[in-house]
Amino acid sequence: MSDISAPHQSSTKGGASSLAARVLELIASGQATSRTELAEHLGAAPSTISLTISQLVDRGLVAEQGTRTSTGGRPRKVLRLGGTGDFAVSADLGGSHARIGIVLPGGRLTDVSTVPFAIADGPETALSHLSETLEALAERRGRDLLRGVGLSLPGPVDGDSGVVTLPSRMPGWHRFPVAAWLEERFGVPAVADNDANCMAVGEHAFQPVERRQSIMVKIGSAIGAGIIVDGRLYRGATGAAGDITHVRIDAAGDIPCSCGNTGCLETVASGAALVRILRERGADVVSTQDVVRLASDADPEATRAVRQAGRYLGQVLSVNVNFFNPDAVYLGGILSTLEPFVAAVRSQLYEGSHPLMTKHLAIERASLGADAGLFGAGQFALQRALTRALDGATGTAPFPAAPTGA
Repeated sequence: MSDISAPHQSSTKGGASSLAARVLELIASGQATSRTELAEHLGAAPSTISLTISQLVDRGLVAEQGTRTSTGGRPRKVLRLGGTGDFAVSADLGGSHARIGIVLPGGRLTDVSTVPFAIADGPETALSHLSETLEALAERRGRDLLRGVGLSLPGPVDGDSGVVTLPSRMPGWHRFPVAAWLEERFGVPAVADNDANCMAVGEHAFQPVERRQSIMVKIGSAIGAGIIVDGRLYRGATGAAGDITHVRIDAAGDIPCSCGNTGCLETVASGAALVRILRERGADVVSTQDVVRLASDADPEATRAVRQAGRYLGQVLSVNVNFFNPDAVYLGGILSTLEPFVAAVRSQLYEGSHPLMTKHLAIERASLGADAGLFGAGQFALQRALTRALDGATGTAPFPAAPTGA
């Protein structure tokens, strides 16, 4: 497994603090539990890693416990975060429900459930109800050990500030400071980010270390994508990288899109598009879940529509694969549970991409399934808490400088 990106990185002491922050991220996510693994992930000298770990231990941010047998060498000390039992609560929000759970340092997810959530009620009302549920979840675990709150949102979010920006499917949420609202409510660091970004980070943490470039696509009522470049989440110049849903596609013609334009991919390949298409053909569907139910029952019309949607998505993705040359394309969201859809995407990617691009390309469903975004949001929250703890702990002996590229 390889390193993941927090929404905001501390700049204290420049590259030195950056290395310490990266070390904390890898330990928190469970991607590295020894000094040797950290050196391999970060491309740093073992002596540099050892010095960084020693200083983090001195500051109470990291602890060493027990040993683990290594292959062909001395037993390795197992690294963990300094606080025993620390956790974050997280939620992956949908239009009418939210998936909630507890994320523990070391890459563990527990107490997962689905609860009602009415996004159309607006941020104040919807978040107040959700916060009561998350508070109860935290109380059962031990409220004094809560270190962060993470939210995965179905719309554009400024990852640094946690402010929602021009969400087409979240009425009343524009410019609402979700992260700041949660921090005031819970009294701990909070993070809000786009659902595709959360899924990309969550899934990446559980994939093989050699897969350092990937595209995570979430296909539900709408479509979104998160991008991992060299093992870290890529946001782009304005934080909007991965917004493939509004790419123009010939097959969409002049069909109006939720963004206000016409002819976007969303209008022919999303769950909302499939509901519209099947209703026009006389099917009794009102939601993406209805479409999935029909296709799962091998309804001919639904299966045909789902396959066509997969081909349209694959057509747009093949352009991105040719440009980006990733190691993997991961498919998540409710439509990814349908084999005809996944097969159509895969087929179109092989057809539309250069053979060099697909020679070793993995095209898979997200291994974490519906939990990818939930886990990613919780990891973001833990990392935000660690960054602030690191900022508060620095100021005595300097950390060693980060290696180039770390």
